[in-house]
Amino acid sequence: MIVVIANDLPPAVRGRMKLWFVEPRPNVFVSGVKDSTAKKVIDYLHKYCPVESGLMIFREIPKSPHYEVTGIGDTRRRMVEVSGLQLVLEKDEFYYNRQEDS
Repeated sequence: MIVVIANDLPPAVRGRMKLWFVEPRPNVFVSGVKDSTAKKVIDYLHKYCPVESGLMIFREIPKSPHYEVTGIGDTRRRMVEVSGLQLVLEKDEFYYNRQEDS
């Protein structure tokens, strides 16, 4: 399984993504492709998405914790690690308020 969350995708990449993925909400793509296909999709995204796309990619892997998170550019989301698990803070008011104050 692979999940891709983007800030902004080029139209050509977005069209290609719709071949493999379901888009449950704007710029969120989910697919149950096999590992080998998922790797090809990730390589494609790295090749054709500019840094401004702000991609966050979640991919299922066979070893613990059974997923990996990678990104391209500024994803507008903050990653934290808790007990060895990579987690994404969807809304962190304290963090964003501190960024605005500086």
